[in-house]
Amino acid sequence: MFLVAFMQATMPSSEKHPSTVPMWKGVKFAYALISMCLFPLAIGGYWAYGQLIPRGGMLTALFAFHGQDTSRFILGLTSFFVIVNAVSSFQLYGMPMFDQMESSVVTKLKRPCPVWVRASLRVAFAFSCFFTAVALPFLGSVAGLMGGIALPITLAYPCFMWLKVRKPTRYSKSWLVNWVLGVFGLALSGALIVAGVYVVIDNGIKFSFFKPT
Repeated sequence: MFLVAFMQATMPSSEKHPSTVPMWKGVKFAYALISMCLFPLAIGGYWAYGQLIPRGGMLTALFAFHGQDTSRFILGLTSFFVIVNAVSSFQLYGMPMFDQMESSVVTKLKRPCPVWVRASLRVAFAFSCFFTAVALPFLGSVAGLMGGIALPITLAYPCFMWLKVRKPTRYSKSWLVNWVLGVFGLALSGALIVAGVYVVIDNGIKFSFFKPT
């Protein structure tokens, strides 16, 4: 996904050869690959363990239930893939912030952003996120709540943006699909917000600074 987003932000585009055509193929391939990886893991894992899944998800369950009878190579390889996924996800979701910082530099300098400036901005942003995670480790307790608040950016806003920009015919197939998906995304976001508030109230928040667990 990081490669797809990076190519979308850097590949040339013109009216004769718009980048939307190859990018749409890339997006479909990327999400198909993600679905083939995540859905079998989630469905199979929760079918096998059910309510026994500990806090932390499938990775924690692997170490909790199979840490003694699984080779260190498999455990290490699994952890390595999780790290790769986390790093790639950070690059993906940080792309709008990277673009915003680079746009500000280009506006002030009145010329293209040098490579070393782009690299420095990304490193500085990554360090600030890392510092926040170490300084405020208790933010994980409200991760579900924050995720529910931010969920419409992924599930609802694109649908409404499509309706606003494309203006499809009312009650057409495209109009109905986008409205249904957008409203469903908002409803799911509301449900996650309620669940996040419940978790915070039920478990509480243990404030700690510079003491990551």
